Amino acid sequence: MTDHKTTYYDAFEISPVPPPGPDAVAPEPYRGIYGMPAFVTIPTHDLAASSRFWTAGLGFFELFTIPGTLVHLRRWAFQDVLLVAADPTSATASEPPALTYSYACILAELDGIAEACRNLDPGAVGDIHDTPWNSREVEVVTPEKARIVVTAAKPYEPDSAAARSLAAIGITPAEEQP
Repeated sequence: MTDHKTTYYDAFEISPVPPPGPDAVAPEPYRGIYGMPAFVTIPTHDLAASSRFWTAGLGFFELFTIPGTLVHLRRWAFQDVLLVAADPTSATASEPPALTYSYACILAELDGIAEACRNLDPGAVGDIHDTPWNSREVEVVTPEKARIVVTAAKPYEPDSAAARSLAAIGITPAEEQP
């Protein structure tokens, strides 16, 4: 059930993701050490190939590596992925698992990320598309068959279909709040 009386507010100051707009600038990769509030762990049969795809295609970097065991990848603050060595006796799946990991970028980065991934594996990248929740997204399937959704918020346009979709579920800009 949706509570349409909940107050929403601009809280971008606690996020590394900049407010959307034509002048949005992506933050630098974050190399600090912190207690991770959430992260995803993805088993892979080829740590090197998976790490190469995530770094050269999806724009992550290797924060640290435990050879043959784990690669800790990061992009911006709070965008952490742990690639771990899969059990060698487990079968390699041909279909993506139920796992989906979504991470934010800015609009100006989305085409480049999609193109970099296409250069690594042309069949791994879907079409870039707009969503009813005011973002532009592309789906990528990594070598370990994880489904990755790269998402970029679009600038809010009050007269758009996306604005109407958001308003229908009770999400409106702060200045429109009752």
